[in-house]
Amino acid sequence: MIVEQYFHKKGDFNMQPVYLTEEGKKQLEEKLNYYRTVKRPEITKKIGIAREFGDLSENAEYDSAKEEQGKLEAEISEMETKLKTCIIIDKNNIDTSKVNIGCTVKAYDEDFDEEVEYTIIGSTESDPSKGLISNESPVGSALLGKKVGDTVSVKTPVGECTLKILDIKA
Repeated sequence: MIVEQYFHKKGDFNMQPVYLTEEGKKQLEEKLNYYRTVKRPEITKKIGIAREFGDLSENAEYDSAKEEQGKLEAEISEMETKLKTCIIIDKNNIDTSKVNIGCTVKAYDEDFDEEVEYTIIGSTESDPSKGLISNESPVGSALLGKKVGDTVSVKTPVGECTLKILDIKA
């Protein structure tokens, strides 16, 4: 079971929920704090220095700093939205009778004749090189809802693969 903290706001009904672990939420909060308290003042200082160079209409440093400020503010806004609308993955209450977000799945890859292990998490924290795959990825979305013994065929960017689910754990 997942503790839901997802609230629909006016105009946000098409927005997909963001799934985060407690650790992922903490890391996102720390990053947001850093952007607000360190990066934002740094860029404000850059803008102030660039203003001193004179005519703003032909001031490349000013334009660059303002562009950097715009990107930073967009990232801050995105992080704030993710934190306000996130669904926390509660590892202690995950139903392992079928694949859910937060589960670790051991599967047999029939095409490569090997066992693989994936942990299904939200896209914000995914890192395929570490076996952490997004619930939105081709493999992650194909595995969701499946049970031990089920076989799924997945179209991936490198071709189709067939996985047989061997184990599901929290």
